[in-house]
Amino acid sequence: MKKISFLLLIILSIAACSDKENNLLVKGQVKGLKKGTIYLQKIEDTLLINVDSVKIDGDANFELSDYLKSPQIMYLFLDKVDNTVYNDRIEFFAEEGEVTINTTLKNFEVDAKVVGSANQEKLMEYRKMMQRFNDKNLELIQKNFEAQRDENEELILSTNQDFDKLLTRKYLYTVNYAMNNKDLEIAPYLALSEVFDANIKYLDTIYTSLTPEVRKSKYGKELKSFLKVRRKNEKLEEKVEAQ
Repeated sequence: MKKISFLLLIILSIAACSDKENNLLVKGQVKGLKKGTIYLQKIEDTLLINVDSVKIDGDANFELSDYLKSPQIMYLFLDKVDNTVYNDRIEFFAEEGEVTINTTLKNFEVDAKVVGSANQEKLMEYRKMMQRFNDKNLELIQKNFEAQRDENEELILSTNQDFDKLLTRKYLYTVNYAMNNKDLEIAPYLALSEVFDANIKYLDTIYTSLTPEVRKSKYGKELKSFLKVRRKNEKLEEKVEAQ
């Protein structure tokens, strides 16, 4: 009798999960696309999985959906069978509601315009600032290359110092950006994806600044677990060094 009750409980649990209605709608258009398949993807248990798909045959408009427990990064992947896998995927921050993504076949990723998520707006703002850091980094790489070519030891030392300063500025900007958006899920996401190797005090500061709701989110929980592992590993390292 107990076994039957247990099996019934499992069946009811599965049925409850399958009955959950999708709360995310992703729609838009890929201008110029005549044939292909568009996939909605997300990372689950470290694996990139397809959660929905639609075949395009003449009509470039699409609609995809999924159920989200919490806001998270998702991807729109276009399979147009031309072996260009890496430049046919759009990253966006999804959350409950409607997200519109309009782009082109020619520049699927670059031309993407994403609308409909507060986290997405903040992500785009952050990426725009990061591009400035990346441009400066490229300038330093060029400068360092020329210094090494000319065997200019003084300039090599100077550019190396500039690299370190730029990295510090980038990390501090990210930490401050996360803290200034502590009521959004992008805050713990940036901590995990952009500054995971920073001093643990910075990560801890981000986590403690999060609102209670964000702490309960997917990335809030992941940041909490990550901090726990970091603290444990650092204590082990301290013990090894003390021996």
